[in-house]
Amino acid sequence: MKYNTHKLLLLAVVGATLTGCGDKPERKNNDIASPVSVTTLKKGSINRLINTTGTAQATDNIALNSEIPGSYILQKNPRTNKPYKLGDAVKKGQLIIRLDDKEYENNTAILAKKLAVEIAEQEQVKQKALYEKGGVTLTEMRNSEVRATNARYDYDNALIKLEKMNVVAPFDAVIVDLPHYTKGVRMEAGKPLVGLMDYDKLYMEINLPESAIRYVKPEQPVFITHYTLANDTLKGVISELSPAISSETRTFKGKLLINNKKLKLRPGMFVKADIVVDRADSTIIISKDAILSNNKRKFVYIVEKNTAILRDIKTGLEDENNVEITGGLKVGDNLVTKGHETLRENSKVKVQK
Repeated sequence: MKYNTHKLLLLAVVGATLTGCGDKPERKNNDIASPVSVTTLKKGSINRLINTTGTAQATDNIALNSEIPGSYILQKNPRTNKPYKLGDAVKKGQLIIRLDDKEYENNTAILAKKLAVEIAEQEQVKQKALYEKGGVTLTEMRNSEVRATNARYDYDNALIKLEKMNVVAPFDAVIVDLPHYTKGVRMEAGKPLVGLMDYDKLYMEINLPESAIRYVKPEQPVFITHYTLANDTLKGVISELSPAISSETRTFKGKLLINNKKLKLRPGMFVKADIVVDRADSTIIISKDAILSNNKRKFVYIVEKNTAILRDIKTGLEDENNVEITGGLKVGDNLVTKGHETLRENSKVKVQK
């Protein structure tokens, strides 16, 4: 019994000696500095966005067909002195195609009708002078006015018929369709000749969820993006909104206009639209990736004297990547943006550049 007691005492002394002489692993681990990246907080701006998608369409779009038979003659672009081609820009009133038909042109009798106007107007002036002197009756003078008026109508109609021989641009546009026809070939009436679009302004029809109706208003700004324009964001505006909610889709319709002065977007492109329904300026903005949460509690870590300090935060507006901080942080705080996932309160950290 005495032997066993001495043996236990010896083991206790040896264990105490080894523990006293050795390192303390737990304390050593606590002293290891975790590598983190930080950013110094400053004020910025953030928008609350409602996202939607749709197809951009040209505000002005027309397909011109031949109104009369005639020989097809494609005109030359005055800018290039070459026949018009797809993609050429045209100005309002610019002649693109002419349909020649001498018989049709002669049948308008344009010169005869112009001369008839001159004769009728001269007769009208003469009859008016005679009426004032009592030389003709009121009826005779009125009849001369009718003849002059009819002559002008006949001449105007002849001009309208002649204009059908000329295919001109009704507005500033770009040629987007130009069927090929052999020069001089006889065209029938109704044949497609040219397609024109003006797309420096585009529109887009949208459908928004019922939940957005209290946020989205006319004249709100819109950011337009497309995958082919990775570094460009176009501006638009909400132009129309329907007050009616569809009972089937629980959505409401709207329309937005897109400023496309540099023609970066093309009609028919499927684009993303971010509607700015609220905005906060001069406020602290941080990345959503820096935020941790636990039981409805949101918090982040900041660095003070190489130590991680936990801060509970309150948030406001959000966009896809960032969030507004309404409480818990201040300008100048060094926010941990990388390496925060494994931190604990008062953890030692080493800031990496």
